[in-house]
Amino acid sequence: MYQAIVFLPLLGFLVVGLFGNSLGAKASEYITSGFLVIAAALSWVAFFAVAFGTGEVFTVPVLRWIQSGGVDAAWALRIDTLTVVMLVVVNTVSALVHIYSIGYMHHDPNRPRFFAYLSLFTFAMLMLVTSDNLIQMFFGWEGVGLASYLLIGFWYKKPSANAAAIKAFVVNRVGDFGFALGIFGVFVLFGSVNLSTIFANAASFVPAEHGAEAAAHGETVLTFLGYALDKGAAITVVCLLLFMGAMGKSAQVPLHTWLPDAMEGPTPVSALIHAATMVTAGVFMLARLSPLFELSHTALTVVTLIGAITAFFAATVGLVQNDIKRVIAYSTCSQLGYMFVALGVGAYGVAIFHLFTHAFFKALLFLGSGSVIHAVSDEQDMRNMGGLRKLIPTTYWMMVIGTLALTGVGIPATLIGTAGFFSKDAIIEASFVGHNPVALFAFIMLVIAACFTSFYSWRLIFMTFHGKPRASHEVMHHVHESPPVMLVPLFVLAAGALFAGFLFHDAFIGEGYEKFWKAALFTLPTNHILHDMHEVPMWVKLAPFVAMLLGLLVAWQFYIRNPQAPRDLAARHRGLYAFLLNKWYFDELYDFLFVRPAKWLGYTLWKKGDGTVIDGFGPDGVSARVVDVTNRVVKLQTGYLYHYAFAMLIGVAALVTWMML
Repeated sequence: MYQAIVFLPLLGFLVVGLFGNSLGAKASEYITSGFLVIAAALSWVAFFAVAFGTGEVFTVPVLRWIQSGGVDAAWALRIDTLTVVMLVVVNTVSALVHIYSIGYMHHDPNRPRFFAYLSLFTFAMLMLVTSDNLIQMFFGWEGVGLASYLLIGFWYKKPSANAAAIKAFVVNRVGDFGFALGIFGVFVLFGSVNLSTIFANAASFVPAEHGAEAAAHGETVLTFLGYALDKGAAITVVCLLLFMGAMGKSAQVPLHTWLPDAMEGPTPVSALIHAATMVTAGVFMLARLSPLFELSHTALTVVTLIGAITAFFAATVGLVQNDIKRVIAYSTCSQLGYMFVALGVGAYGVAIFHLFTHAFFKALLFLGSGSVIHAVSDEQDMRNMGGLRKLIPTTYWMMVIGTLALTGVGIPATLIGTAGFFSKDAIIEASFVGHNPVALFAFIMLVIAACFTSFYSWRLIFMTFHGKPRASHEVMHHVHESPPVMLVPLFVLAAGALFAGFLFHDAFIGEGYEKFWKAALFTLPTNHILHDMHEVPMWVKLAPFVAMLLGLLVAWQFYIRNPQAPRDLAARHRGLYAFLLNKWYFDELYDFLFVRPAKWLGYTLWKKGDGTVIDGFGPDGVSARVVDVTNRVVKLQTGYLYHYAFAMLIGVAALVTWMML
């Protein structure tokens, strides 16, 4: 069963990738989508069998892979609760995106290539989440990077899509470089890349009574950048390098700049890669390696700090974006920050719970925005929408459900609420009771971000669906509801957005926690955090609810009651508005610090180094001198007889003179 779950998407990719043009677009769609539906159904079977069963962690061998020196990495599937949760998320969302794409990409002539890429991405993601060793994880990690590049740049004749694909690829390489160094460091410290061996040795790596940071300065176990590191410092450096990989893949500040630009790809790509699956790879990786990160409180503090800053930063930028997909993209960036805060304070189960619920409502919002774009003739600017509520009512209500879940609508201290209410509020409570130095800062940032999230989410709803139509009469005349093949996936995701929190709350973060997770996560400190979360003051439980309500009321005031107010406010605070609209000028800063110097260096090495020096003094120079000499010699060959006779006389005279001397 587990081999089928992982390899059915690969089979779909190979069949359609190799024979898609021969099979035709229809057959390609049905083959890849059919395989994904089967894989998704099997994933749910595996989820209930493993997570709610009595078995422990087990592996499913696939084949012998790398055996070289001290490295012995077999290709095997590690099956535990964390794995099956990710299988459900990846395959369910991927299957729904495949089905949705049949309608959305209906007019595209390259559908076989598109569906092959989708299946390739799904296989790479499954490789990542089922990995039994770090090399296999890195293989899947790079595979999703490749598939992401192919899908973002799918419309390769569009310059902006090519630029976005290259940007995503390059920024991810920066993070992946740190991830690779972290894997090397783990191998040096533990002598293995197999997860079971690493986890078995992690517990005894630093004496428990001292803790990672208080470990006695002993022998050097790792040398990095010329520094000799003892056990405590070494594990911190390795964890930070691993986190660097997560920052790139999961779009955390300062490696976040690729995510909004990645919206250049088709909307189903945004839903699959940049909402529910690829961007959560970093969260999954930190949760999987939680026994390592628990050895370094410094690393966990950094994770919390970066997560809190990202959640706040992305929420502020989302306030003023006008592209419907970019608003949701910055929302994704912000929600990933929430997940990293939960990981940083040790609430690993809470982080994965939010990953699980977020997949449903964020995929719903992205696919819903695709339905809107489909209806308004590919328009993405919300300033050119409005008045769509009665024209596409089904899409409207699906988007409202997604917004209710994202903003965390629910009744505090009860079990009545949407999926986001259970998972996002749990993260805010976990940050309040967290014991690391920046936990309180994170709590404040997350509550503010919750208010901003509510504002920009309802701003999107009000600008897109309410008020007077701002599109041209021709566009409004052609507005139509999406076909059933696009709406059915929205219904399934809407059910998850409404009920996933209530149904799985107890298992993920409630009383059934230990029975559910078993040995899949580092559990000791999390149990303390879960216990402390139940004891938080009532005002902490009310804080995200009040923030959500405040954001909703301000959005209603600005975009329903007084639509002129946002323009007046932006005019009064031009500097702040420009600062947020330009995304805190991160792109401009990176362009100044890295892109322009790199281009200048490349141009200089090309023109001066390669052209002037190497070619000038090398082949071009030698050939030019040969031409110069031959041009001069050629001038001696005039073709006149008396010139040759004169030259012969000079030669005879020179010979006679030489003999006389």
